[in-house]
Amino acid sequence: MQGDIEATWGFGDMDEPADFDRSSVREAARAVLEAHWVAEGYAVPNPVAYPWQWLWDSCFHAVCWAELGDERCLVELRTALSAQSEDGFAPHINYAGDPGAAVELWGRRGASSITQPPMYGHAVAELARRGADVGGETVERAERGLRFLLVHRRRLPNGLVALCHPWESGADDSPRWDDFCPGGFSLDAWRPMKNRLLASILPSPAGSAVANPAFECASAGFNALVVFNAWELADVTGRSETTAMADELAACLGAQWDEALRTWTDSGASAPGSGRARTLDGLLPMLVASEAERVDAVAADLVDPAAYGGWCGPAGVHRDEPGFDPRSYWRGPAWPQLNYLIWLGLCRHGRHQEARQVAEATVRGAVRSGFAEYWDPDSGAGGGAAPQSWTALAALMA
Repeated sequence: MQGDIEATWGFGDMDEPADFDRSSVREAARAVLEAHWVAEGYAVPNPVAYPWQWLWDSCFHAVCWAELGDERCLVELRTALSAQSEDGFAPHINYAGDPGAAVELWGRRGASSITQPPMYGHAVAELARRGADVGGETVERAERGLRFLLVHRRRLPNGLVALCHPWESGADDSPRWDDFCPGGFSLDAWRPMKNRLLASILPSPAGSAVANPAFECASAGFNALVVFNAWELADVTGRSETTAMADELAACLGAQWDEALRTWTDSGASAPGSGRARTLDGLLPMLVASEAERVDAVAADLVDPAAYGGWCGPAGVHRDEPGFDPRSYWRGPAWPQLNYLIWLGLCRHGRHQEARQVAEATVRGAVRSGFAEYWDPDSGAGGGAAPQSWTALAALMA
């Protein structure tokens, strides 16, 4: 597949093209999505590394399909929400192709027992903006998914929604979780710790994760995406009780801004320590922030090569953080789905110059990496699975 992408672009050694050709980026994105499509009605992120359906991946895929004018946008979003529990909980993995897979890990058939950022609100809104008939059932499922988080998920004293596991944030090995790793972060210590944290999750009667006493953490990035997706869904459905709860959550999130660090911080057990690490997901509250001076600070740091700025997209971790590593999983590489969300935030706040810089750099990284899962923010050297289907978001940013 990487060879196909290189051929599409016409520079086999992945040298810098003189200019990005939007149609070629779209063709490359479509090629990846097409190659990853399965009969169950979704694109697998990567056929070898990620052979199932992941929640926020498929929400991003749906937006990509819609941008490409393909009706599979509706199919993929419906399938992503088809594993939803009776209480509204949307699991982060749907084992539609093999419901018996991973039963011992999750304690349930067909799906996982934890969630991921609820990007289905944004997906519904983006499909509707492009004229797709999303359908009442899909919209209702998206509403129920957000209500589950706002009503049934444990809240910390400051009002923020708590995570039940680091995987729920999508940022699996982020420096923000280092305080939860005995003795400080190392892969040898962190991998078994993540499995132990799964065992301490408290489920609802339907088997949905509602709390985890061993992982007291409310991620600023995750909470921002709950608010953002609720507001996006309201653009389609009109305001509701869910929207009002999201408004309250946004006010709570505003108190997490740290002026000295120029980021929003997490709350919970890691609040005095690793919850203050400067990471790209910690800037996602920009999507729902109203304070112009905070947006100014974030916009400046995103394109500053001494902060997050990179030739191939913003780094996932601030370069001054002690553990910054541009090629280590969630410790510094550029991630296309985070860059897309950051780009959206800049556009919506009218920071068009910075938005263009982020978009051009991200497309450059997508191409240089062969549409990889993530990449070095400076060189574009790919990491993780390649190609990875959420990197088709480059089609929207080209």
